[in-house]
Amino acid sequence: MNVQSPPEALKPNDFASDQEVRWCPGCGDYAIVKAVQRSLANMGADPKNTVFVSGIGCAARFPYYMATYGFHTIHGRAPAVASGVKLANPELDVWVIGGDGDMLSIGGNHTLHVLRRNIDVQVLLFNNEIYGLTKGQYSPTSKVGTRSPSTPAGSVDSPVSACVFALGCNARFVGRSVDTNQKVLPGLLQEAKENKGASFVEILQNCIVYNDGVYSSFTDKANVADGQILCKHGEPLVFGKESEKGLRLTPGKMELEVVTIGEDGVTEDDILVHDETNRPLALMLAGMQPPDFPVAMGVIFRDPGQAYDEAVYSQIDEIKENTEAIPVNDLMHKGKTWTVV
Repeated sequence: MNVQSPPEALKPNDFASDQEVRWCPGCGDYAIVKAVQRSLANMGADPKNTVFVSGIGCAARFPYYMATYGFHTIHGRAPAVASGVKLANPELDVWVIGGDGDMLSIGGNHTLHVLRRNIDVQVLLFNNEIYGLTKGQYSPTSKVGTRSPSTPAGSVDSPVSACVFALGCNARFVGRSVDTNQKVLPGLLQEAKENKGASFVEILQNCIVYNDGVYSSFTDKANVADGQILCKHGEPLVFGKESEKGLRLTPGKMELEVVTIGEDGVTEDDILVHDETNRPLALMLAGMQPPDFPVAMGVIFRDPGQAYDEAVYSQIDEIKENTEAIPVNDLMHKGKTWTVV
């Protein structure tokens, strides 16, 4: 009897291709690719069953650096191409990679539709609040006042919040992390993969050349404790070096406020408990901005529903089962027709 030994578990480096990684030294994308490779290894992913689809921009080089299948598409269209890949072969594990300009500007409507349809793909948006590949113009997520070659006097545009946008598109899984947070990001990516349907993960990524330090107010080591809050389902929304700060609803208002436990009569019972199925709460958490609030990290919203690709194939199977086969010639002459005179 021929007994086959089980396949050897893959390591993160097994998901790295033989291509030279050509991002700028110090770019946050290096940390992201390492986190993705690590999470794939932890999940026991099969490289032959994994596909990365990207658009245009610095982030779009991602498929070249993965020892998996990949498709480098055109500007903004990665979600549309990924939708086709998943629908054509629903057994594939499909990841969509793009930057804030690629996926929220020219590709904004494509991002919208892959999320609202709930197609079973993982959408990773690398957000550095700038156009990096085309030499530093401001992007849809750039803050008001951002000086760039396209806004030399400072941007006057109101920026898009990527996670608020995703929630507005009726995304059923929304998360956020920082590029260098190797304690949170790999696990968040795994949770995104385990979600059946469209998963949206915003990764705050530093562009060391054109927008260096844009997130330093809450990512520098000295600022992390007070600048970030990790959302965990069923647990109080607390933060600070001693978990002494928290979020609560302002009495009489549907607004969040930061409070300190033990001051002004505030107790632990006053602190909100994170409910990842609560979309209004998720919208408030996703929209928090420094310096008045910490930045929400982790799974901000999760409320699984039937994936689009699953629904499509279920519908096809039902039609096949309940509909009598029709010859093609009869089908061509069936139903509404017209005559050209």
